[in-house]
Formats: sequence, structure tokens, C-alpha cells
Amino acid sequence: MKKAFLSLVAGLVSLATFAQTWSLDKAHSNVGFTITHMMISDVDGSFKSYDAKLTSSKVDFSDAVFEFTAEVGSINTGNDMRDGHLKSPDFFDAAKFSAVTFKSTKIKKGKGQNYTISGNLTIHGVTKPLVLAAVIKGPVENPRSKKQMMGITASGKVNRIAFGVGTSGATLSDDVTIKVSGEFTKD
Repeated sequence: MKKAFLSLVAGLVSLATFAQTWSLDKAHSNVGFTITHMMISDVDGSFKSYDAKLTSSKVDFSDAVFEFTAEVGSINTGNDMRDGHLKSPDFFDAAKFSAVTFKSTKIKKGKGQNYTISGNLTIHGVTKPLVLAAVIKGPVENPRSKKQMMGITASGKVNRIAFGVGTSGATLSDDVTIKVSGEFTKD
């Protein structure tokens, strides 16, 4: 019994030491979204200030935990007046709800580099489950730094009304497509 317990402890310690943290390379990443205006044209936007990290103990990232935060005050659609309106209490209410967050709860490996990332998304103080379709590339060795790198692209749809962002109507679609692309370097 004692040997079994010691083997279990040794196994857990080896798993803990293998857990790897990957940090976001912001110069090679972006966080964007698309919403339909007047039901005829798509308007793109992004968050300029964000961060993410990934922790995994498996080489194929199937046990990874992905955490993401974006500052609502950094929203950018290329139109200052629209950006100000999006930050107002009519939509995101950036003064009261300063961040959008996501934390994965499950990552499922599919064929090749395809994955499904499930997690909890918090916007406007409301947390709801979100499933993202993702492609994970790598890891590869950076020829200059010799550090391991990997990339994730992920997308999904969010119903903004379910998060209390704006009101439903003919001006803006209720659904917003989220597009995230991140390059990560192993710490």
C-alpha cells in the first residue's frame, strides 16, 4: 500500500513538473469580432489591449487550459464615435464592466490540427458557456530564440443580447462572430 501511494505521489509530481506555460506574443496576435449592421453589411472591430496564457502537460494540448482577458476600453472599430458608443452603458458599459474574459473548461482534439475549445465567457458581468472551433499549429522551434512556439486560431458566435450588450433590433445583428489568433511562446 505504501509503495502504491509513493508511486502515485511520484507520478503526480512528474506531471506537475511537465506542465508547461505558454505566454502570448502580442506582436503576432489579434482579437477581432464581426457584427452585421442594418442586416446588410459586416462591421469589423478588435480589442487593442488583451492578454492570454495557455498551460498544458500534454504535447498535443488536449489537456490545455486557455485563459484570455481583453480590456473593453480598448475596443476599436475604426470609428471614434462608434467606439465611444460601444463603451457606453448602451452596450459594454466599460466603466462598470472593464474586461471580457474566457477560461477553457475542456479542449477536445479532432482530426489533424483541429480542436474544439469549450469554456466560460464573461461579458458585461454575465458568464455563459462558449464553444470555439480552433486550429492549433506547432509546436515549432523559433530559429532565432530557440524557444518553442505554437499558434491558435479560434472562432465562434456569441449572442450579445444574452450577455446584456445592447438591445435586439433591426440595426445590429444579435449574433457576433469572434475571431482570435494567437502566437504563444513556451516559458
